[in-house]
Amino acid sequence: MAVDEHLYRLTERETRTFLRFYQWERPTASLGYSQEADRVVDRAFCAANGIDIVRRLTGGKLVLHHREVTYSVASSDAGVFTETLRESYRLISRALVRGLDLLGISARLAESAPQAYVKGTMPCFAFAARDEIEAGGRKLVGSAQKRTGSVFLQHGSIPLEKDEALLAAVARPGEPSENPGMTSISEALGRSVDFDAAVGPLVQGFAEHFGVGFERYALTPADAEAVRALQASRYGSDDWTFRKRPGSR
Repeated sequence: MAVDEHLYRLTERETRTFLRFYQWERPTASLGYSQEADRVVDRAFCAANGIDIVRRLTGGKLVLHHREVTYSVASSDAGVFTETLRESYRLISRALVRGLDLLGISARLAESAPQAYVKGTMPCFAFAARDEIEAGGRKLVGSAQKRTGSVFLQHGSIPLEKDEALLAAVARPGEPSENPGMTSISEALGRSVDFDAAVGPLVQGFAEHFGVGFERYALTPADAEAVRALQASRYGSDDWTFRKRPGSR
């Protein structure tokens, strides 16, 4: 998360785009920027079971990062992504759909989610929100975006395998969720798929959709120092992770 934010900050300085795919060392629950931790995540269960909790810079709902591909796009290129949140979101979703198609998965953009999900505290993968990605009627990709003018960060979760029981144990939804549920890359394909096998087609999907090529970017010592500073001030700080919104009790 600190690396994602650092790349987002780099795009504020000049017009550029970063595409990143990564994994998590252990199961981690991430909170949307405005969520109240005690309403959506079982902190005691997480502490007892070695599950970390972090707060994202982006909005959205609780996500359990576990056996997945996490992607992020940071950009200030309005010529490619436009200056609107919705259209840039749709463009990235279509690139992901193209990558999933290359993997052999027939996916599509969802139309809408029930108001109970939109306004409630259910986890991200309870329903596919508008323009998120589903396969076989089940949510496959959950995404969120932060935008300031033409500069944005969008990142999301693409499960390689699903673990709805663990998600249910981690989450504190506050209301019943009669939903079509989530799916995963492995379930959609009917075979096990690991991180490396999934990322290649996803990168190719972005390249084909946008008609571009990619160059590898290695973090410099200055980048690494900036990331460590963000880890200390935000992502490793309980004050950031478990803060409450003004006026909450």
